[in-house]
Amino acid sequence: MIFSENWLREFVDPGMKTAELVDVLTMAGLEVDGVEPAAAPFSGVVVGLVESAEQHPDADKLSVCRVSDGESSYQVVCGAPNVRAGLLVPFAKVGAVLDGGEKPFKIKAAKLRGVESNGMLCSADELGLAESSDGLLELPSSLAVGEDIRAALGLDDALIELDLTPNRGDCLGMIGLAREVGVLANAEVKALDFPSVEVNSSRSFAVATAAPDACPKYLGRVIENIDISIPSPFWLQERLRRSGLRSIDPVVDVTNLMLLELGQPMHAFDADKLNGTVSARMATAGEKLTLLDERQVELDTNTLVIADDRQALAMAGVMGGLASSVSNQTQSIFLECAYFSQLAIVGKARSYGMHTDASHRYERGVDYALQERALERATALLIEIVGGTAGPVSSAFGNLPAAREVTLTFSNVERLLGVAVAADDCLAILGRLGFAVRQSDAQRATLAVPSFRFDCAIEADLIEEIARVFGYNNLPETPSLSRQSLPKISEYRRPLAALKQLLVAQGFQEAINYSFIDPALAASVCPDQQAISLQNPLSTEMSVMRPSILPGLLMTLQYNLNRQRDRVRLFETGLVFESRAGETLQTRKIAGLLYGKSQPENWSQTKRSVDFFDAKGLVEMLLSAGAPIENAQFPRGSHPSLHPGQSADIMIGSRVVGIVGALHPRLQRELGLSQPAYLFELDSEPLLARTLPAAQALSRFPEVNRDIALVVDRDRAASDIVRCITEQAGTILKSLKVFDVYEGENLGQNKKSIAIGLTLQHPSRTLSDEEISATITSCINALANEFNAELRL
Repeated sequence: MIFSENWLREFVDPGMKTAELVDVLTMAGLEVDGVEPAAAPFSGVVVGLVESAEQHPDADKLSVCRVSDGESSYQVVCGAPNVRAGLLVPFAKVGAVLDGGEKPFKIKAAKLRGVESNGMLCSADELGLAESSDGLLELPSSLAVGEDIRAALGLDDALIELDLTPNRGDCLGMIGLAREVGVLANAEVKALDFPSVEVNSSRSFAVATAAPDACPKYLGRVIENIDISIPSPFWLQERLRRSGLRSIDPVVDVTNLMLLELGQPMHAFDADKLNGTVSARMATAGEKLTLLDERQVELDTNTLVIADDRQALAMAGVMGGLASSVSNQTQSIFLECAYFSQLAIVGKARSYGMHTDASHRYERGVDYALQERALERATALLIEIVGGTAGPVSSAFGNLPAAREVTLTFSNVERLLGVAVAADDCLAILGRLGFAVRQSDAQRATLAVPSFRFDCAIEADLIEEIARVFGYNNLPETPSLSRQSLPKISEYRRPLAALKQLLVAQGFQEAINYSFIDPALAASVCPDQQAISLQNPLSTEMSVMRPSILPGLLMTLQYNLNRQRDRVRLFETGLVFESRAGETLQTRKIAGLLYGKSQPENWSQTKRSVDFFDAKGLVEMLLSAGAPIENAQFPRGSHPSLHPGQSADIMIGSRVVGIVGALHPRLQRELGLSQPAYLFELDSEPLLARTLPAAQALSRFPEVNRDIALVVDRDRAASDIVRCITEQAGTILKSLKVFDVYEGENLGQNKKSIAIGLTLQHPSRTLSDEEISATITSCINALANEFNAELRL
């Protein structure tokens, strides 16, 4: 929320400067995100009157003007299309200094196409009042010619941006914010005038609420014979601008003013486009609505709409519909003002990929006693600006929130805050905040919660309010004493941070991505998994829970490549989500990505790109780092996001715990990658087991090394051969490694040679040549029988 400090001071004078006000607001829980000036720094600009404007003799798009500053008349050459005699505009006299970005520039007398120009007529963007503009800033006729423009428009103002917590919807309007500042500064707050409008028209629409819980109050009235062509007054346009909104037309501007001033969203329909009763109801299945932004949405049955007898008119509390919208042809409007419950509106805008100022306020709670006064004030302002006659107010009521009372025990204030606050001071603070005392004695008081405070329901809420106003800085720092219960940590389990450190040591960097991802990305990377949709997504691009960590890593890779990072190593740990048998399952996984060169660029390193075996080696490192997993296997995989010829499943026993391989060429093309990316993802749980170190005697007997080279079918996995040898060699096999793979025409078609090194050792005696030969022969025979392997000579 952005508000003008000058506007706030019209309601309450806190008696403090901007910096102090910002500090007080922040310490009271209304965090200030930033402060900006209302206009650019400039000087020497006054209100000028254009006395005449004639065509430049040598330029079609320039005008030669006579401009008065109230004392003298000056000749000024101007290129704005809207310059004309009688116009009041900002006039930068010779010697004026305007904001030029890094370096201010000074206005000097000059000649434009041979005509002398003494000064400059300014647009809104040249004064820092807008990002762009099409012509001169036209000033209201009420300003005095020659008056300094900063004083005339009140431009020595600060625009303060608040980041309000969701429970403080009462401060999303200027009257609520002024009330809060008045309490914090112990200053009087000026009451806003809510005039009663005289009813001069009999035209009206019947209203109803068919959803009494979702829409407990709905008010509306017709205002006939308005002139919407009249522009909004300058003060209204400027008030909206300083709050971050642009002026559209008087009707929309007044409803936006109510939103900013009172915190009450309102909407106006073209009365001539309505038919029958205007009602609040739930949408019907398949019902469609074209919104003001010209986007058509299909409404679900949990969406509250405003409708007439023919069609849905608006998505209640979110956005109006195009079919009933106010246009430049509108002559009569139906002005609505409603209270919608928080539960009826919360998340609805996000579910349709929107976020509006109205939904932002309704989701946090709007004062349910404010609608009558807001409707009267908006009507009075509209009639003042665009004319017209007001009809009677039509109203419909449902189940309004019940009035709440909370009892405060004064002794609990000191017990919870650690400081004694007098009972009278407690009641005075709460009274200024709008809480009314129903009954009280020396020990306790019962207070009525105001209709604008949805966040106060129990005694602790009242004590928190007292603490805020009393001042958190005034509370003593009291060390807490409590019994500490330390959790047991098993020695046979290592922390997840140990896995992260292993990957960091290999040159990886940790990525942290959202658990919410784009449904299109989820479908592309994980087409065989149904992603879980969110009921209240932050946006359409973050509307499903991730079924895998890999989509987020691929997006992070793209982000890095777009910033000239050609060697990327990333990993991430976190939960993935899947729906199985109607239940949502969460699995903690660890995933990694390699892209580019295998080593950082260096004169002594080869410029080899990463390949499948780099990724597989990292997985093997993770598998062997804690409790060595002896039965891990890497059979050929078929994951849809990985290359069918360069991917493998990661199996422990008979269970698949992960995948590893090259990115599928289809995804590589979709992501615009110039070379393959290699990925792995596996469950974290099997990696967290740890084997405690145990001492054992070293064998005093020699090791024996034997190498064998086998010719097998080309598609035979080395892991199958390793498994067979391990089973046949038995306990005397100390280690085994594949040290060479060869393919050539001399081996035959579709054949390859795998060279394996075996290390044999007996723990209690020296192996004889006969035992060694028997073991090797047994392995070769088993390989020949199972895989038709031949010994390569």
